[in-house]
Amino acid sequence: MANIAKLARARKEYTVGIRRKIHSNPELSFKEFETAQLVKKELEGMGIPYRGVTPTGVVAEISGDLPGKTVALRADMDALEVMENNNLNFKSEKEGIMHACGHDAHTASLLTAAGILNQSKSMCY
Repeated sequence: MANIAKLARARKEYTVGIRRKIHSNPELSFKEFETAQLVKKELEGMGIPYRGVTPTGVVAEISGDLPGKTVALRADMDALEVMENNNLNFKSEKEGIMHACGHDAHTASLLTAAGILNQSKSMCY
């Protein structure tokens, strides 16, 4: 089995970068159009098939090469109506909306996990 920790460490900059991109461009629930497009673009870049299930929902499927069980992973992408009061270089660019809930990190982490699973699918169910 691939060393998952090593694969995750190799994607650290990617994960941080995607998280910051999502963080600086927050969207409220059912209005995550740009975020959904970003997720689709990233999945395409990894060669992972996906489909839209709502205007803002995305479902990807990675099939392993071995027979076995199915595992489902999910992440929320929406932000909250909260003012971000800091001076980070990736601060929300939308007045009164921010990722105070961590969904930016959830989405970035799930994209990272998708990349790792896709890279390791020859050893997965």
